[in-house]
Amino acid sequence: MSGELTPFGGMLPALAIEAHRRRLTLGLIFAAIALAALAIGAVWPKKYEASTSILAQDASIITPLMEGAASPTANKNRAGMARDVIFSRKVMSEILVAGGWMASNPSPVEQDRLIEAIKARTNIQTSRDNLITITYFDSDPARAFVVTRQFAQLFITESLASKQRESRDAYEFINSQVEMYRTKLTDAEDKLKDYRDANADARPGSEADTLARISQLRTQIENTRMSLMEKRSQEGALAAQLSGESEVNAVQTNDGVYASQMAGLQTQLDTLLLTYTDEYPDVIRVRHQMADLRQQMAQADQARKGAAAAGTPIPVDNGIRMNPLYQQLKLQMAATRGDIAASSARIGVTESMLEAELERSKRIANSENVTSELTRDYNVNRDVYQDLLKRRENARVSMNLDAEQRGLTFQIQNPAVMPLVPSGLRFMHFGLAGMGLSLAVPFGLLFALVRFDPRVRSVWQLERSTGLSVLAGVPFYPTPRDRRRERLNNTLLVLIILGVAAVYLVMFWLRMKG
Repeated sequence: MSGELTPFGGMLPALAIEAHRRRLTLGLIFAAIALAALAIGAVWPKKYEASTSILAQDASIITPLMEGAASPTANKNRAGMARDVIFSRKVMSEILVAGGWMASNPSPVEQDRLIEAIKARTNIQTSRDNLITITYFDSDPARAFVVTRQFAQLFITESLASKQRESRDAYEFINSQVEMYRTKLTDAEDKLKDYRDANADARPGSEADTLARISQLRTQIENTRMSLMEKRSQEGALAAQLSGESEVNAVQTNDGVYASQMAGLQTQLDTLLLTYTDEYPDVIRVRHQMADLRQQMAQADQARKGAAAAGTPIPVDNGIRMNPLYQQLKLQMAATRGDIAASSARIGVTESMLEAELERSKRIANSENVTSELTRDYNVNRDVYQDLLKRRENARVSMNLDAEQRGLTFQIQNPAVMPLVPSGLRFMHFGLAGMGLSLAVPFGLLFALVRFDPRVRSVWQLERSTGLSVLAGVPFYPTPRDRRRERLNNTLLVLIILGVAAVYLVMFWLRMKG
């Protein structure tokens, strides 16, 4: 039963007795904790924090004016961009110089350690995608201010320089592609020109001309064949008519013969004039024959008149009179057969020309694949080249905008200021915490001692353990030696408390004095 826990009301007398007995120990624990907290607060590094805010503006009055003519190069991941720029080796090297770390000429390994420590003390945040906040803390307020301000300036400088490099690199790349495709386009054009020069049938419009020529020749052959069929029909009709006509009709006089011959020559002349001109040899020959016949007719008429004047009897000429219809049909038959021969020859020549055009169309078809491939390469290179020309001009405008800082701009919204009060745990916090702990720990230890000590320390505990009632108690009577020791302990306890208080007052006074 002795292990049962005692109620807190029954523990108060025991707590008072144990506190009195162990007051010097409790005072030493109180002083140790208070002075230890004070010492820790004195040596605890101060944390001075400085911050700056940068406003990134990627929209200005020139943005809508240059829409479609220039491409922005701003990076929307502001925090990632700021972290990459600020923590780059170039920027961190300049920070080491600005913060004074390079004054001691640290080794490369020490520089890397310093850089990692600076990175750990630097925080970068982004608000509303365009407000970048850079926070840095250090034990030196002046260095915290200088480093934070340098971070902002280097970030703006490096970001603008990075944008300029990006736009310049984009322009140079597109320009190199333009030059490359210009060479490709020139080569494709030369290949197409050389092939067309070497192959006359590969020139533009050759296929259409050939098809038109083939269609024309086929139409001409069909028309000539129709004309040939008509001529052969006429030849058959004339042959049938000739078979029913005699070559001579009856006996007639010389005048009748001359008239008949003149009529035949006139008919022949009329037939020839239907086909030929006046300069044609047969036309000239018939005209001469007609002139000779007229001369003979004139001489015969003159002789007849002379004989009549002289009274000489005129004999009757019993010459044979030719059938004029037969002669006309015969002349038409000859003309028709001539037309038939001409049509047949024309059909042969036209068919040979058609064969030549068909062979040419085959050559054009064979060269069409090569021409199409060369033309396709030329068109593709031309389209890409023209597109790249437009893109190069857009890249040139973007490069000029970035060079003049007309696109994305950075403005320091809240500049860094010198931190006057350290942030985080300060000396005052450690002093207050030390006072609290120096009071709480001793009383906690005292309470644990009384609570868990198995010895009987109260009447209630004794009655509870034995089940008997306590009638009386024997008090403790100190001896003179005990009283001297009590006074000494009390004096030491008071000195300890006053010493701790004095140390606290002196340290706080020194902190207030700076």
